[in-house]
Amino acid sequence: MRRSLLMAGLLCVLAVAASADQVTLKNGDRLSGTIVKSDAKTMLIKTDLAGDVEVKWEDVSSIVSSQPLYLVLKDGETVAGTVTTSDSTFTVATTAAGRVQVPKDSVTDVRNAAVQKSVDAWSGILDTGLSLTRGNSATLAFSLTAKAARATKRDKISVYSTAVYASDDTTPPSRTTAHAIRGGIRGDFNLGERWFVFGLADFEYDQFQHLDLRNVLGGGLGYHVIKRKNTTFDVFGGGDYEQEYFSAIPAFPTGLTRKTAEVLAGEELNMKLNDRFALTETVSLFPNVTDTGQYRFQFDATAATKLKTWLSWQITFSDRYLSNPLPGLKGNDELLSTGLRLTFGKGAF
Repeated sequence: MRRSLLMAGLLCVLAVAASADQVTLKNGDRLSGTIVKSDAKTMLIKTDLAGDVEVKWEDVSSIVSSQPLYLVLKDGETVAGTVTTSDSTFTVATTAAGRVQVPKDSVTDVRNAAVQKSVDAWSGILDTGLSLTRGNSATLAFSLTAKAARATKRDKISVYSTAVYASDDTTPPSRTTAHAIRGGIRGDFNLGERWFVFGLADFEYDQFQHLDLRNVLGGGLGYHVIKRKNTTFDVFGGGDYEQEYFSAIPAFPTGLTRKTAEVLAGEELNMKLNDRFALTETVSLFPNVTDTGQYRFQFDATAATKLKTWLSWQITFSDRYLSNPLPGLKGNDELLSTGLRLTFGKGAF
């Protein structure tokens, strides 16, 4: 009876060991558990006895995985399957191509299925700002900003939109005091560790600039000046083709259309100061090539304080400047808003 219980217990232990990932270090130590991820600097392993264990990637001698792992290579390719190692070479049992040999020094990231799913998925934010008065005054001011992105080692796709609306109903008739919508899509493709190319398409409407539509198609080259986990700083430059369609005003009874080429230059900063506070800032300058001496300028900055994992409080400042507005109109439009931020996903944001 005792021998049967001992054998049953031994079989259970062997079954658990067989279903676990095995990581062997260069000093001979072995860890059993679940490989979560590695960034070519450290590897995170979830063990039953010691909890989460982090080891240096350079100290890892061999891996035998019982689960499919996703290996991201320096050229951006991802190889997925169960992994064994021998002589600094990973052997990946893929479902499509069979066994694939991958040199260890060509691997930049290792992820299990759960981490890979979060990386591949879209992430996004929704910023809201609202001001409402009733009684002796009746005003409404509302702003809404939405952003979504999908980022990988190779590329990043971003979509974004901002809407601003304000009205005054204090004395009849009711009147709109602000109404603007802008948005677009941008794709970045990494050429290497630092350099990237990008393309964008932007669209804008502004009732009080009499701007029915501004659409911009452009692209260029960028450089990751700082590329760390909590801080990124990019500079970029290129060109674009801009089309502006203005509605009729006394100076232009039939409206006005302008089609011009522009130079594009700017910078973008994303900084996470701690677990709760983050800052983003973008500056873009568009000197006009067709009508030299004219230009556009854009500035956006947001500070956000996390209240919960999915909820933050944000304050945003935006400035849009046009050097050649229609006669009688100001060239500058500024927006300062504060309110709640809703976040989904764990990727780019």
